[in-house]
Amino acid sequence: MKQVKVIDSQTLDFSVRGDSPGMAYVARALSPEVSPNIGVGFARWEGAEVSWTVLYDEVVFVIEGCFELTANGEIHKVYPGQMLWIPEGTELVYGGHALFGYVVHPGNWKELHSIQ
Repeated sequence: MKQVKVIDSQTLDFSVRGDSPGMAYVARALSPEVSPNIGVGFARWEGAEVSWTVLYDEVVFVIEGCFELTANGEIHKVYPGQMLWIPEGTELVYGGHALFGYVVHPGNWKELHSIQ
């Protein structure tokens, strides 16, 4: 039987995304081995701009700062206590200065799209 897990962001290994002038750090907190249905993690954006086309549905929930997402010619500014839903296939640019959590579905999207 699977167990309830408490995950502390302080214990996660954050990987670097983006580059100067800003930086971005992302840590997957719930791996596909734990649940192929959803992926959960934390990220800290420090002015980086990262372009991406999402291969999953995603929810971003801001903990501190202001997360910015540009998609379809619109800039979405998301603040603490707010969430953003991003549908699969959206071409976007992640940006801003924020600590946020994210949830993706399906959690095993890399496997489904043959990405290492």
